[in-house]
Amino acid sequence: MKLFECQNCRNPVHFDNTACVNCGYRLGYLADRFLITAVEPDGGAFRALGDPTRPYLFCDNAEHDACNWLVPAGEGPSLCLACQHNRTVPDLSIPENLVNWRKMEAAKHHLFYSLTRWNLPMPTREEDPEAGLAFDFLADTVKPDGDVERVLTGHDSGLITINIVEADDAEREARRTSMKEPYRTLLGHFRHEVGHYYWDRLVRDRGNLDRCRALFGDETRDYGEALQAHYTNGPPADWQTSFISTYATAHPWEDFAETWAHYLHIVDALETARAFGIKIRPRIRNSADLEGEVDFQPYAATSVEDLIDAWVPLTVAINGVNRSMGQPDLYPFVLSAPVVEKLGFIHAIVHQRTG
Repeated sequence: MKLFECQNCRNPVHFDNTACVNCGYRLGYLADRFLITAVEPDGGAFRALGDPTRPYLFCDNAEHDACNWLVPAGEGPSLCLACQHNRTVPDLSIPENLVNWRKMEAAKHHLFYSLTRWNLPMPTREEDPEAGLAFDFLADTVKPDGDVERVLTGHDSGLITINIVEADDAEREARRTSMKEPYRTLLGHFRHEVGHYYWDRLVRDRGNLDRCRALFGDETRDYGEALQAHYTNGPPADWQTSFISTYATAHPWEDFAETWAHYLHIVDALETARAFGIKIRPRIRNSADLEGEVDFQPYAATSVEDLIDAWVPLTVAINGVNRSMGQPDLYPFVLSAPVVEKLGFIHAIVHQRTG
C-alpha cells in the first residue's frame, strides 16, 4: 500500500483516512488515479485537490462511514467501484452488524486497491449476471425451532459469501485456534476467496489450465471428498515442502487460492515497506542472505524472484520485532522452492495481458 499525503498541508495520510489529522480537510480516494485526495465543498459536490478538473461526490456508503471513495458527480453510479460489487449487506439497523460491516468494507476496499492496480477483470453482476464478481455479507440466523443456520464463507461462480462474524476479533481468533491456522484475517479471507474467482478468469478462461495443473494438481478431483479427507486426516507430514499452508493441501483449488492470497500479501506489504523506505541489513553471519531493500515498484515487478528476494529478509526482521513485543510472527510461513514456483505462476497470470 502506498503512503499518501494531504494536498492541502502535505501531511502524510493513509488509505483508510477520512480526514487529515493535521489540517482537518476531508479526504477521499480516487480509484482511477490511485490517489487519496483532500476535498473542498463545491456547491452540492466536492472539489478534489488531486483532480480539480471535475466535481466529485462520495460513494453512498460514506453515509454509513463504510467507504471513503469518490465518484464523479452526475456521471454514473452513486456507489464506488468497490461498493458496486456488494449484492447483500447485513441489517444495518443492528449496531453490531454495522460495526462488523464497516470492518468488512475496510478489508474489501484494500483488496480492490490491489485488483485495480493490476487492472484485473472485475465485472459486476449487472455487467455479467452469471459470473460477475459480487459479495454477500451475511449473518448466522436462528430458526423458529432454535437451531442456528450457519453462514459458510466461500465462493461460487463469482459470488463471494463472508460471514460477518469474521469481523469480530474474538470470534475470528477462536476459529483460527480451533482450525489450527497460523494466520486468519479479514483481508486474508477476501484475498483467498477472490483467488477462486480469478482461477476461473485467469486460468480457465485464458488457456492456462495445463501449466496450472502441472504445479497445483488436477482440479477435477472431487472437491467435497477432498475436503472431507483433509478434515478427517489432516495434511501430509511433509506438507511444508510443497505447500504454503495446511489448507492448501486439501485440493488444487485451495492450493491456488492460498497461493494467490499470499502473492497479494507479499506485493502489497512490499509496497508499504517501499513507501516507508525500509531497508534490511542485519549484522549477522551470512548477512548477505538477509540483506534487502524495496527499491522497485512491487506491483510492477518484472519477476517473482525480485519479490521474494526483498520479502524474505523483510519478514525475518518483522517477525523478530513481533517476538520482541511478545507477539506471534507476522508471517509464519515457509517459502519452499515449489511454493515460489507457484507464486511465479500467479505473478505470470496477473501480468498476462491477453484475453
